[in-house]
Amino acid sequence: MNYYTIKPSEQLALYVRFFWVLEHDSVSADRPYTHRSMADGCCEMLFHYKGRFTTLQTDRLSDTSYSAGVDGPTQKFSRHQITEAFGIFGLYLYPFAVTALFGIPALAIANQKVDLVTLLGPEGKDIEERVMLAATNTERVQILSAFLELKLNGAKYQPSVFSAIKYIIKSKGTVTVDSLAQKHFLSTRQFERNFKELAGFSPKLYSRIIRFQAAIEKYQHKYISLTDIAYECGYYDQSHFIHDFKEFSGYHPKTYFSGGNEATEWKDAE
Repeated sequence: MNYYTIKPSEQLALYVRFFWVLEHDSVSADRPYTHRSMADGCCEMLFHYKGRFTTLQTDRLSDTSYSAGVDGPTQKFSRHQITEAFGIFGLYLYPFAVTALFGIPALAIANQKVDLVTLLGPEGKDIEERVMLAATNTERVQILSAFLELKLNGAKYQPSVFSAIKYIIKSKGTVTVDSLAQKHFLSTRQFERNFKELAGFSPKLYSRIIRFQAAIEKYQHKYISLTDIAYECGYYDQSHFIHDFKEFSGYHPKTYFSGGNEATEWKDAE
């Protein structure tokens, strides 16, 4: 399995956290690959340029995933499986990027996976075809960078909320809603309303998701105790940590940090 990230241009860095690629050739009907996506406060634009995943549903029914689309910020985990070699090109976006660049509130796509044509119409179809036909991932970066840089001309920038979302991410979800509202000279009610539109969730729920994300990043230091992870990530106690972890990943943290599961296989490829 091959996973790597690519930095965006300086122009795009306000909206795009990074580009990423995940490829795997040793997959077959006898050796399927199952990927678990977990709660995330950011959005992703995805292009399945080789192979198509099946989304596994809890009732055991399944749906074929889109070939290209956008995953909104989510508080849920989901499972996806493929039985052939695959390649995925992704853009990891701040949640407000879909509003600023495409005029679509993050709230409208929260907990949803929307194909690119439904989201952007003919423009989505055109960019999908161009990315799919690209010969290399370097070319895909160039195509999508040029596409998004053109969108910057009409981008709608809301500095207070954008800054608040980034601050929650930077602080790993440990900042309070009241302090954020005061920092940006807004009433708590006005701040929460504006925030939810651009982040997809209330500040409180969003902070919980970002705190969870900070916890799963401790996987690279997985030999530290769960108590230490909970403390370092700002949880009141281990029971709150376990509760959020199970809600947002479907796993007990002990299972996740033991490795060798659906949520960590791609991480081990880094």
